Amino acid sequence: MARKGLLITPDICIGCRACQVACKEWNQLPASKTKNYGTYENPPDLDGNTYNKIRFIEHKDPKGFRWLFVSQRCMHCGEPACVQICPVGALMKDKETGIVYYDKNKCIACHACKSACPFDVPRYDDGGKGKIAKCHLCIDRVKAGLTPACAKTCPTGAIKYGDRDALIKEAKAKGFKLYGETDLGGLGVVFALKDSPKVYKLAENPRISESVAFWGSVLRTLVGRSGSTTSSFIKYLAQKSTE
Repeated sequence: MARKGLLITPDICIGCRACQVACKEWNQLPASKTKNYGTYENPPDLDGNTYNKIRFIEHKDPKGFRWLFVSQRCMHCGEPACVQICPVGALMKDKETGIVYYDKNKCIACHACKSACPFDVPRYDDGGKGKIAKCHLCIDRVKAGLTPACAKTCPTGAIKYGDRDALIKEAKAKGFKLYGETDLGGLGVVFALKDSPKVYKLAENPRISESVAFWGSVLRTLVGRSGSTTSSFIKYLAQKSTE
C-alpha cells in the first residue's frame, strides 16, 4: 500500500466545520463545553474530544481583508517526534500507510509527546490529565478501504484523501505552494497554499529538538528497568524531557 495522506487547501475551505462534526461522529466524541469569547471559531483549541479543528484567521493585506479557514490537526510526520520519545510504545507509525496512531492502553499519560511535537498537537482526555488523544487519520477506516471521515464529508474538496505522492503531484500541477512536502520526513497532511505558511499560522521550518531521541532512549531504559509503566519518576522525567 502506498503512503496515504491528506491534501488541505485552505483557500477553498468555507469554514462549515462539517469535518469537525464528522470526526466527532465517527470517533463517538462528545462536544466540549465552551463559552463565547468573541469569535465564530469554536472550540478555541484542540482537546481530548476534538481531534480536528478549523481555525478562523482574519487576514489583511494590500489586497484587502479576507477570512482564511485552516485545519488544525496531527500532521502525521514521516519522522514523528512523538513516536521517538514515547517511552512505552503507545504511539506508533503504521508501516503501510504512514499514519501516526496510538494505543491508549499503553499510554502512561506522561505527556512527553506533546512536549516533543513541533506542531503542539497531542492532547489528552479527562480534561487534559488523562491519556493521549489526537487525529489518527481514521486508520480504522483507511485499513478497511474507506476515506477518513473529514475528507469524506468535505463539500468543497478542501480536504482530499489519497496516495500522498498523487496528491502532491496534483497540487503542483495547479501551481500551489506546498507545505509539508519534505519537512520532518514529509508530512502526511500536506497543505496547498497561495501565500506563505505564516499567513495561515502554520509553523515555519518545523524541527525536532535534538534532545528528543536521547530522552526517548533514556525513558525507555528506565521503563524497562523499573518493571512498571506507572512510575511517577518516569512520568516526571518525561514531562521535563524537552522543556
